[in-house]
Amino acid sequence: MLLIQVCALSAAAQVKDHIGWRGQASAWVNVNPENDLPLRMGFRYIPQLNINARMGDDRLLDFEFSANINGSGGIKPYDEYDHEGNIKPYRVWARYSGNQFEVRMGLQKINFGSASMLRPLMWFDQVDPRDPLQLTDGVWGVLGRYYFLNNVNIWIWGLYGNKGPKTWEIGETRNKTPEFGGRLQVPVPRGEAALSFHHRKADLHELGISFLQNDFASSFFPVNTQDELKSDLRDYINFFSDNIPENRLGFDAKVDVETGLWIEATWIQKRQDLLQLTNQHLFTLGADYTFDIGNGPHIGVEQILISMDQHPFGLDNKTHFTAATLSYPLGIFDNISAIVYRDWTNRNTYNFINWQRTFDRFIFYLMAFWNPETFRLPQQSDGGQMFSGKGFQLMIVFNH
Repeated sequence: MLLIQVCALSAAAQVKDHIGWRGQASAWVNVNPENDLPLRMGFRYIPQLNINARMGDDRLLDFEFSANINGSGGIKPYDEYDHEGNIKPYRVWARYSGNQFEVRMGLQKINFGSASMLRPLMWFDQVDPRDPLQLTDGVWGVLGRYYFLNNVNIWIWGLYGNKGPKTWEIGETRNKTPEFGGRLQVPVPRGEAALSFHHRKADLHELGISFLQNDFASSFFPVNTQDELKSDLRDYINFFSDNIPENRLGFDAKVDVETGLWIEATWIQKRQDLLQLTNQHLFTLGADYTFDIGNGPHIGVEQILISMDQHPFGLDNKTHFTAATLSYPLGIFDNISAIVYRDWTNRNTYNFINWQRTFDRFIFYLMAFWNPETFRLPQQSDGGQMFSGKGFQLMIVFNH
């Protein structure tokens, strides 16, 4: 009995030695004179607990628990205001891993692909390249990865219980229905390439409301085709099923030949005739280069083509976006960066510039933006709407 107690205390001490606690606190002020509430303020705190325990010489069992605690409020001096707050899980997962494999289960971030600003393979996250914190909600599921010694790696995942449509999805996933997919990534000369696949059952029961309210069409279609699309769907929408099989196929590759070059593409096909919503096509080309001038300015450019058509690879309804980014380290502690988006179809330009100052635990950001009042950028989270119109934002981040 004494031996069992000693062993238990020893094991508990070993686990305790591998407990880590850290967090990130941030506060921001957003000034946008064109908004209904021109002054907005907010805060966010993400506490994170990590626990890991060795299971032999080459096995590890570890856990991560974190929460997203946030609140914000808007003011129009001195007669109007609103406020909101939320506490929700951010990451909750357990992982079992070895030298060449890992299996992770729970609420986690799953992302991959070669592009960084206009991402056809943004299937399970909503990372905004303008967001200094690079925050995104996770998905509930299981992810397994195996890494071969020749740098080939295989991913397999299954998702369940995720609410709301994810990026690029039309309609929610059918309730209480699993999703699954995988990815094969292989080395190629001077880079790597990969094929990805995902399957789900789509629920399009509420799609008619979304179209008639202009929520979805305005994000993907040119202004001059939205009324035509709604007219085509007005009588057809009632026949949309809540159990439509959907297959998603992705390809990406990236090589470094003095200049970084990459390609990323997705084809999403519904296994039911939904007129122009049957097939979605997204295709991005990108390049970047760091110049040997001063502290080394870095420039990146991406071009995406988005098309939706009744027929595979049809291009009758297409939208073009270009994104360009420039970053330059001013010194050890300071960096300045800018992102410009151009919507060629609707003839809008989105501008964003960010100055960053880094200390040991504090980071200061001063951001300015000059954008259209109505956002038509694809793949943007709700937080991106704060950058509509013209204004600036000050953010302070503390890491502990």
